[in-house]
Amino acid sequence: MISTRAAWQLQNIAQQPTKFSMADSDSQDAAARDRIISHMNKDHHDSISRYLQYWGKVSLLPAHDGRMTDITLSSMTLSCHGRDYRVPFEPAMTSYREARERVVELDKECRKALGHSDVTVKQYIPPNTPMYMTEIAIISATFLAYSQRWWFAAGGPVGHIWPAFARFSWAIQPWVIGLMVLIHGTEAVHFASSRLLHHSVNPRSRVFWLWAASFFIEGVFALRRFDEHVKTLRLKQKH
Repeated sequence: MISTRAAWQLQNIAQQPTKFSMADSDSQDAAARDRIISHMNKDHHDSISRYLQYWGKVSLLPAHDGRMTDITLSSMTLSCHGRDYRVPFEPAMTSYREARERVVELDKECRKALGHSDVTVKQYIPPNTPMYMTEIAIISATFLAYSQRWWFAAGGPVGHIWPAFARFSWAIQPWVIGLMVLIHGTEAVHFASSRLLHHSVNPRSRVFWLWAASFFIEGVFALRRFDEHVKTLRLKQKH
């Protein structure tokens, strides 16, 4: 016969691994949650912005300030301008190892609903070939030259070197600079909406305005460079 005291001791010993196992599991889950939250906020901020726009109905500009604050097996919590937004996992996860696949699937749903591309542009690519550097030099020089009419005045800098060209440029300068600003400005607005927003580049980001400035100055040359960058990113995603 086992005494009552001995039975109690055996029961206590049997329960200890379970307690340790549960504590271990809780600790691992907490660490997993922290890693997921940190990773999403650091490397997938664009996804958080899309979650807020689609699930939380937050507009584009304020959504840029969103952050993930919590994740459980059944949902993730996003915070933006003092409000919390819960995005459910349906069905609920059975392990945090499923988190990567689930957030990717939710992001695909958001991209489709928002009309965003599967490629997110996070980097600005400056003119990086002799062709691009030559064209931006020519366009910038034209902008600079025709921005100041007095350069073409009689007896001015250009008039001393090339009088006939100076007289011609004096006459057309108001039209040239006006048309350049109008055409390049229209191109910049069009490309920003059809390319930058489509590829999840937020207007509050530095990358957005660097590309927008390039669209304004370079026009189709910047568009070509942007499309080449998107093509490179898409190829990387496939490997």
